[in-house]
Amino acid sequence: MIQDPQTIASLTQYDSATIANAIEHLAIRDPTTGYAHSDLVCQTRDIAVPMVGYALTCTADTTTPGDKRPSRIDELIGLIAAAPKPVILVVQHLGHDLKRACIFGDMFCAALDKLDCKGIVTDANGRDLSGIRSRTPNFYVFAQGWVVSHGYGAFIDFNTTVSICGLSIAPGDLLHGDESGLVSVPNQVAPQVAKHAIEVQREEKEYFDFLAGNEFSTEALRRRINPRK
Repeated sequence: MIQDPQTIASLTQYDSATIANAIEHLAIRDPTTGYAHSDLVCQTRDIAVPMVGYALTCTADTTTPGDKRPSRIDELIGLIAAAPKPVILVVQHLGHDLKRACIFGDMFCAALDKLDCKGIVTDANGRDLSGIRSRTPNFYVFAQGWVVSHGYGAFIDFNTTVSICGLSIAPGDLLHGDESGLVSVPNQVAPQVAKHAIEVQREEKEYFDFLAGNEFSTEALRRRINPRK
């Protein structure tokens, strides 16, 4: 992982769909990969800038009845405090009942925000949405939904590759997310992605100008819209 504050700052200037298009410009992976599917929802949509940061990954379980394992949350807090910034906590749930799983609430998110964590990403759920929005208005939450109880939480493994709603995330992966979803930005080309995002915006502006202009016609639109030609 190469920490580059300038690149991080540049990436925050673009929405996640633009970043996904910029990665396509580089032709370094198949365009059907590298992003989470629609079960992962941005639950905090009114933040001015997108979430950008390096993944700190772990697995957890909150749904095993009678669980006696230690929570290990103190270990997690230490890892987050020491992690390269900006950091995003990524948690895959490994328990038997994903729909009941609750990984975070407003108290946990407030602590993460205090540790300069930009957001949390999980294939499970959270609770206390109104508390999160009021206490940590710039903290991003990506989760499947909400449940009322936290169950019993035990963190299992840290700094391990996880799978979140179809997206494989390794420790230190660079993530970019907003209301459209979550995309992984290959670290080795992150500076180029930021530069290509400018070109994506230029192309889109030219396209919308065409739609609004006098040169529009059905035939001209057909020529422009076919990506294979």
